[in-house]
Amino acid sequence: SGWDEYGIKFGWPTKQLVIRRLTCISPYSATIALGSEMSGGIQDVRAEDITAVNTESGIRIKTAVGRGGYVKDIYVKKMTMHTMKWAFWITGNYGSHADKKYDHNALPEIKNINYRDMVAEEVSMAGNLEGISNDPFTGICISNVTISIAAKAKKQPWTCSDIEGITSGVTPKPCDLLPDQG
Repeated sequence: SGWDEYGIKFGWPTKQLVIRRLTCISPYSATIALGSEMSGGIQDVRAEDITAVNTESGIRIKTAVGRGGYVKDIYVKKMTMHTMKWAFWITGNYGSHADKKYDHNALPEIKNINYRDMVAEEVSMAGNLEGISNDPFTGICISNVTISIAAKAKKQPWTCSDIEGITSGVTPKPCDLLPDQG
């Protein structure tokens, strides 16, 4: 949906996207990636019955200060992941800009991100979720997710900053910014 000021000006969001019955092998990328060129907006993405094998990340949302736009109302369910670096990766610190004309005050809105009914095995890190200081990513909901961490993985399975949300039935226990609501 566009990059920086060009995507904001054009204003043509990606909406009502359905992804079903996908199998992905991608050692250097994501099974599903939203952004970083998302300045015109991404909304109402529904993905289900996804299998990821030997893939860097299961679901990746990428943005940065200067992008503006939004990624919201994302629903992913029934995903199986095998041999991953990250099951979930959301970052507000991704990449460069098209040129130096971008608005340094254009903050993206990342909200209502829902992941449920997922299983992952041999994962190096369950989640790396980093919002933007003074612009937290909100409404992150993760439920009924079981992640088996690889034996040689980092000791801390989750890292989180500048995010808000809840979890229910997630293993291993997520970071404190995603409290278990039962």
